[in-house]
Order: sequence, then structure tokens, then C-alpha cells
Amino acid sequence: MRLWIPLASAACALTTSSCAALRPTLPAAPRVDMPAEASRPCDLYRLPPAPTQADLEVGYATRGAQILACDAARRLAVQTHEAEHELEDAARGKRRGGISR
Repeated sequence: MRLWIPLASAACALTTSSCAALRPTLPAAPRVDMPAEASRPCDLYRLPPAPTQADLEVGYATRGAQILACDAARRLAVQTHEAEHELEDAARGKRRGGISR
């Protein structure tokens, strides 16, 4: 057996084991704060115990407006989440020489 084979194996094992303990450092991507509107729970109108026709009509209009507001808040949360991921990808891409995943 040649002498360089065990030496090369030992050198390879040492370099692998010494690098395995190091954690990769990623550049800090800017944080995007979640808007307060997106983190509040949605309110929905509830009918009183003995509803009248007027209660039903008010409830129909009120609940429709509340659903629209809740959907807008959900959309805002999704846009914020996507923007944060785009910033993270851009930060990783700069580190990898412009190649982003």
C-alpha cells in the first residue's frame, strides 16, 4: 500500500471534521414588521338571541364589511411574508455571487 493514500485520507478527514463544527454565517436580511391590522383577530357580527328582520339585514351588511376587512388584513399579512422572503433571498443571492434559489 502506498504511503500517500493513508496520509490523504487522514488529511481529508481532518479538513472535513474541522469544517463540520463551523456554522455557516448568513448575512442578516432586513426584517419586515407585520402590520398591526394583520395580527388582530377578525370580528364577525353575531345575531342576537331573538333576531328580527332588521337584525338580519344589519347583520348581512355588517358581516359583509367585516369579511372584506378581514380578507384585506390577510392579504396584507401574505404580502408582508412574501416581501420578507424576497429580502432573504436577495441577501443570500448576494452572498452566493448573485445566484438565488
